[in-house]
Amino acid sequence: MARQAAEYDVVVVGTGASGMSAAVTAAYEGLKVLVVEKAPVYGGTTARSGGWLWIPGTKLAKEQGIHEPAGAARAYLQHEATTHFDGARVDAFIENGPKAIEFFTEKTCVQFDMPPVFPDYHAEAPGGLPGGRSMVTRPFDARELGARVEQLAPPVPELTVFGMMLGSGKELWHFLRAFKSLESFWYVSKRFAGHLLDVVRHGRGMTLTNGNALAGRLAKAAMDLNIPVWLSSPVKRLIVEGDTVVGVTVWREGKPVDIRASRGVVLACGGFPHDIERRKALFPHAPTGREHFTPSPELNTGDGLRLAEMVGGWVDPTIPNAAAWCPTSVTQRSDGSQGVMPHFIDRAKPGVIAVTQSGRRFTNEALSYHDFIQELVKACKGAPEVTCWLICDHAHLREYGLGCVAPFPLPIGKHLKSGYLKRGSSLAALAKEIGVPVAALTQEVQTFNRDAATGVDTRFGKGSTAYNRYQGDSLVKPNPCMAPIEKGPYYALKIVVGEIGTFAGIATDASCQVLTKDQRKVNGLYAVGNDAASIMGGNYPGAGITLGPALTFGYVVGQTLANSAVLKPQLEQREALAA
Repeated sequence: MARQAAEYDVVVVGTGASGMSAAVTAAYEGLKVLVVEKAPVYGGTTARSGGWLWIPGTKLAKEQGIHEPAGAARAYLQHEATTHFDGARVDAFIENGPKAIEFFTEKTCVQFDMPPVFPDYHAEAPGGLPGGRSMVTRPFDARELGARVEQLAPPVPELTVFGMMLGSGKELWHFLRAFKSLESFWYVSKRFAGHLLDVVRHGRGMTLTNGNALAGRLAKAAMDLNIPVWLSSPVKRLIVEGDTVVGVTVWREGKPVDIRASRGVVLACGGFPHDIERRKALFPHAPTGREHFTPSPELNTGDGLRLAEMVGGWVDPTIPNAAAWCPTSVTQRSDGSQGVMPHFIDRAKPGVIAVTQSGRRFTNEALSYHDFIQELVKACKGAPEVTCWLICDHAHLREYGLGCVAPFPLPIGKHLKSGYLKRGSSLAALAKEIGVPVAALTQEVQTFNRDAATGVDTRFGKGSTAYNRYQGDSLVKPNPCMAPIEKGPYYALKIVVGEIGTFAGIATDASCQVLTKDQRKVNGLYAVGNDAASIMGGNYPGAGITLGPALTFGYVVGQTLANSAVLKPQLEQREALAA
């Protein structure tokens, strides 16, 4: 029999950006909030992410002199979401996104930086823009978390250098040019020195960047508001009275604990990236549910979706893409565990192409990760495996790196020894090594090299869009995404299908309240983040389309709960007692 715990106004399930933003907003508005987390660490998928947020019309954009045309964001999202465009939820996102950014940047320690140029992934589409919608979390000093830093989920090891997190954008640019520019060499040297000093003093790096910085900042905001966070405390069931969710049963310290939530329960469990059965049902490339590789936290097994379904919530299975697809490569870590490396930008660099097992290119390699995988799945239809190879020469590999293989001066031997990286003295030798037709691969490289001289990819248009060019190398002319593949040895790296978060989720209304299949509200139950169906309709319009809505709708549900008429008498009574 479960023992009774203290009552709360709100119980939030999950410590990623959506859950923590909901908790911080609600607590700031005066509610008594509890956050429970299944894992022994906090941060969820957010802590492993790039830390970018896509939100149109923010004050950060206006400070850069970027003022959106009226209706552009809505037109863009309608174009992207196609059959799954939800006007009410999109309008709520567009209206509240700027408010959420203003709230967090002015009332909490959560801060962001916006580059003057970061194009939407489909900037040429109706309503698309060449910049002003994607922002990144500002680096954060982990020492501000005190002892709680030990419980912060780590970043993906494959995205670190000697355990050091690299910031997106300018910092990564410096690291790629450390041996080409005195300024960059000095920057990288100082960064390494600071990291090594932190490791000596604290046992780990203390400069948090990207998603780890966002998770850390939200945790500090919660600490400042004295919000309790229970780790290793999975929710086993929702408590329902009549037609209303009134609490949760949590497994804590070996015992079930019933927790009352007088106004609502917020599901923010991170979607279903490790739910084999739901992957089997919704991922076309994974007929058994296991032909899929994800860097998402292993404990993100679809708990939120199942909890909602138990009380009538509906998970829409018809969304065109059930996840935010990402090309990944699989490596073996020094401890013997499997590592999954997401390939975000290396495909766009000059001097690399992708070929299927036929030896043929199949798409523009510089497409967004989501679009690239859609093209790969189509190209591999009927094949025994959905896979491709990234191909480059020695000069490219040492200048830019590839996947887990870092650029010069870091060695590549361990990757060759493990088989992660394949090498051939000639294109023919490489083709035989990876089992693709020699003639096909040779012809593809010859055609690409001919096009690289003119800067026009006649096959697939690599480097033809603003996003392509942004991810290329601006110092390479005439096309920042193209350079010849001409001097051996040659290298290949195997790509398989993964994702960076799931899209198919619980149906909700514009206030994040969970809905049944026939659109009835489930009283007292809300869903945000990857637990809720994506407002992007199964598409990926720009950098940060998961975290932008996560923070925004976390803010929305926090405000919704705080402004509930049901709560007003309780708040007034609490204020009277405090006085």
